[in-house]
Amino acid sequence: MNNEDIKFLSNLLYSEDNDHFIREIKNITNPLFLHIISANYNWNSGLDVPQAILDNQYCDFGTGLLLFYNADGYRLLDSQDVVLDSPLKGWKEFLTNLYKKLLDTDFSTQGISFTPSLTKVQIFKLKKSNPSIPDILISKSPGNEEEIPTLKLLFCGGYPVPNGFFIQPVTH
Repeated sequence: MNNEDIKFLSNLLYSEDNDHFIREIKNITNPLFLHIISANYNWNSGLDVPQAILDNQYCDFGTGLLLFYNADGYRLLDSQDVVLDSPLKGWKEFLTNLYKKLLDTDFSTQGISFTPSLTKVQIFKLKKSNPSIPDILISKSPGNEEEIPTLKLLFCGGYPVPNGFFIQPVTH
């Protein structure tokens, strides 16, 4: 991953035009780019972007698992009723569809590994309450472990500058 890639992803992630963001996601052909966006996405911005990532044919299984946990998928594993009874229709549909997609391994690749941040106690409790819980949802996913950069928005002279890419003023 080079600086131009990071700059592109930062600009995209911090774009104020959500429609542009989604259009760009649909055109991304690099599974790692989708994974990095997913890892840095602010979930307060809604479900449109995560859904666009999942709908992208290049979305990797590890990215799907990352999105599942970032969307509070643990809650679905712990108590399906809590999710199914939720008044948050969009979240409920997103999570249940993603759950099914993960179980069906409906992803074109499994090249990026993701390990859910579950403690041994959490895994024990999940398996105790639901002995048939698939290991694929609570274990490290297949693929390579990738370093995921944190995409930042910095400011220079009061203007936002993604990941600090700006031209230093030349003084003579």
